[in-house]
Amino acid sequence: MPFGLTPFTEPFFDEAPMQYTIDVAVPADPDYVWSEFTRQNTLDWCRALKRVTYTSPQPYGPGTTRTATLTGGVTLHENFFLWEEDPSAHRYRHAFYVEGASVPGMKQFGELTEVTLGTDGGSHIVWRFALRLGGIALPSALSSRISSLAFGSVENDTVKHFS
Repeated sequence: MPFGLTPFTEPFFDEAPMQYTIDVAVPADPDYVWSEFTRQNTLDWCRALKRVTYTSPQPYGPGTTRTATLTGGVTLHENFFLWEEDPSAHRYRHAFYVEGASVPGMKQFGELTEVTLGTDGGSHIVWRFALRLGGIALPSALSSRISSLAFGSVENDTVKHFS
């Protein structure tokens, strides 16, 4: 049985004690990038993730659920509370909070992904992560270094995948 986490809404991405943002331009079309973020077994290009599976039927929207298994074996059960698609403007957004994790220690965790048309005709991806740990927090210098290492590989793998 997973350890339960506390749900949240979009303002948490600005208020969370631990935040990390990936902000990159890639030469791929935004519609294609979005299709890669929303397909079954998405994020298979990221070494930090073993498997990501949507557990809700299409069409996806608020209330969609997904399960992610990290390379180390941690499993996260995600619930999307925001899902916006505007193909005519090439603007896409979705956000989820983790409902449960296979390990203790997190109080809140989630991601907000935005894909828009880039200035060079490619895509601009903004991928925000927000986290609140349970118990004693790590010093900010240490937690930011750990975040940079963990999310840095996700950023590098994503840029490589879409380039």
